[in-house]
Amino acid sequence: MIDKNSPLPIYTQIEDGIRSQIENGELKPHDAIPSEREYATQFQISRMTVRQAITNLVNEGLLYREKGRGTFVSEQKIEQQLVGLTSFTEDMKARGFTPSSRLLHFEIIPATAKIASQLSIQVHHPVYEITRIRLADGIPMAIETVYMSANLIKGVTEAIIQQSLYNYVEQQSELKIGHATQTLEAIVATENETEHLQVAKGSPILLIQRYTYLEDGTPLEVVRSAYRADRYKFTVSINRT
Repeated sequence: MIDKNSPLPIYTQIEDGIRSQIENGELKPHDAIPSEREYATQFQISRMTVRQAITNLVNEGLLYREKGRGTFVSEQKIEQQLVGLTSFTEDMKARGFTPSSRLLHFEIIPATAKIASQLSIQVHHPVYEITRIRLADGIPMAIETVYMSANLIKGVTEAIIQQSLYNYVEQQSELKIGHATQTLEAIVATENETEHLQVAKGSPILLIQRYTYLEDGTPLEVVRSAYRADRYKFTVSINRT
């Protein structure tokens, strides 16, 4: 793992070695890594050098520390490209996970002025208000609240919500989803999000707000999704213009 004649700093070599062990499966999620003292003794280097490498990997999210117990391998994050308009169900299946949802709330409510404006409908027109926990292989990944016009998309039931709303819109309602705009920001989890996402109090989460439109420009939905920052990351390809 260490070549003291290499131009690469020793702490970087340690980082690369641990990262490689994680990527090839030699170190699995929640496995303990050797202590700073053990690394220092094995490679005849200072504990400060080892600490720098491990701290960098903790900051990167590959490792986590537990006071009094040691340092462990984190769960690998699910990566989603911010290219193309897909549903959570489609994303998880494409990555080999089994997607599921736990319905927290489903109700038809009169549109507030804000929701009516976002969906281009009249105030007090009926809208679906749907809140779900989105899971991958049974692990909570996000808590999602959707608002959708009940006059536009008719017949939504709890059974349909447990599957894929996009599938219902396109195959059963025979409407074509066109595009969406969305914003992403980091915020601190609320008490409700902490409970349902099973994260520690004060944990950072990734908040995405999406506005989805049909091909003819009709607003389809307004979505607020709070993703676990320790299990999810987003990537985007950018071309120079």
